[in-house]
Amino acid sequence: MSASVAILVKGYPRLSETFIAQEILALEGRGLDPLIVSLRRPTDPAVHEMHRRIRAPVLHLPEYLYREPWRVLRGLARVFRRPGLRRAFRRWLRDLRRDPTANRGRRFGQALVLAAELPGSVRHLHVHYLHTPASVGLYTAEITGLPLSLSAHAKDIWTTPDWEKREKLEACRWAVTCSRNAFAALLPLAPPGRLTLVYHGLDLARFPTPPPRPPRDGSDAADPFRIVTVARAVPKKGLDLLLEALARLPSDLHWCFSHRGGGSELEALRRRARRLGVADRVRWLGPGTQAEVLELLRDGDLFCLPARIAADGDRDGLPNVVLEAMSQELPVVATPVGAIPEAVVHRRTGLLVPPEDPAALAEALAALARDPERRRELGRAGRVRVAEQFRFETGIAEIAARFGLRPTGRDAA
Repeated sequence: MSASVAILVKGYPRLSETFIAQEILALEGRGLDPLIVSLRRPTDPAVHEMHRRIRAPVLHLPEYLYREPWRVLRGLARVFRRPGLRRAFRRWLRDLRRDPTANRGRRFGQALVLAAELPGSVRHLHVHYLHTPASVGLYTAEITGLPLSLSAHAKDIWTTPDWEKREKLEACRWAVTCSRNAFAALLPLAPPGRLTLVYHGLDLARFPTPPPRPPRDGSDAADPFRIVTVARAVPKKGLDLLLEALARLPSDLHWCFSHRGGGSELEALRRRARRLGVADRVRWLGPGTQAEVLELLRDGDLFCLPARIAADGDRDGLPNVVLEAMSQELPVVATPVGAIPEAVVHRRTGLLVPPEDPAALAEALAALARDPERRRELGRAGRVRVAEQFRFETGIAEIAARFGLRPTGRDAA
């Protein structure tokens, strides 16, 4: 196994993290030789086509230390004489005093394994997410002496204590984050010049212009207005609010709703739909590949994501699927939470409604359902905005430069 950069992620492969797969594939195309390190084994029933094209080997660390104790002990034995082990242990003890949890212990055990099993060819550690993966990466960097870089996204920013984010940003060589909202939150915690805003962006070659849609207006029961959502069924996505809004739509408006995604709240949402009397109009499609997501977006008339700030502070950054919906000329109805307003411009590419307000959400859905021409205008403006402001090539050129990769003709364009 030979690799120049080890890229640490929570789990690999994951259907919900197309932005990571997109980045790894593009970096490989620019000459990077990565090793993917995953803290968890995959649980999704399928993978994206991008995953099949990625050549990098994958190292899965022990997700639960008690299941592979000899691997952890063997890792400790292999790194025991390294001078960095003491520094890493002292850092871990400081962290443990402030966060006395079993998860903190697991992070150090995983770092021992990683430090012991990293190929000698690895010269750099790059970590996606500031919480658990960054802890494993930081302890490993202390043990091995390798430089560390970080990529911050959403939950990891809003649910990690400031002291921990500050120390990780101080310890890394460079860091990027994927929205202005996140950048503003992290900038006061980072040393000057350490943090850069880099949008994930969208590769429009994978999301070509869609064919024209029929001008559905909800008047035909045989061809109802189609609302679609792609999101994990977790509190911050606000899918319960969407069901409440659907139940408030006018009785003479014919509509259907399709959801694609997994998540812990799926069964509870199904029960809620039955209680609200809308279950017969709702399709729960489960997790899907990018091809299946694209098919759903092209089949829909409107994309809806009523995101909220969850009880633990978790919230969305800029969900890639919002950009994907806009690329397919779908008008977006969403809430101004997290970084969503950075893409969805109210009354220009979609509508933004107050969070936690199903009545306002229902009003916005009904208004656009009855106005196909307005939807067409918003949708076309959305694709233009993605093309002008959120091109994948811009962000990947910045990341590639950080890894010392040469620009390509596509980057220059």
